[in-house]
Amino acid sequence: MAKKEGSGIQQQAGLVRYFDTENDKALKISPKIVVGLAIGVSIVVMLLHVFYPM
Repeated sequence: MAKKEGSGIQQQAGLVRYFDTENDKALKISPKIVVGLAIGVSIVVMLLHVFYPM
């Protein structure tokens, strides 16, 4: 039986990648911005916990 091209553990586990459909209109965010936002939100949450404890 011939093996299909691209079949592997990822596809068997349901992890399929779709790189052929790239959209030029999509919002593009730098990974640095995502990390910065995550750190910023974390700091805000910690400050709210300090100043407004429940």
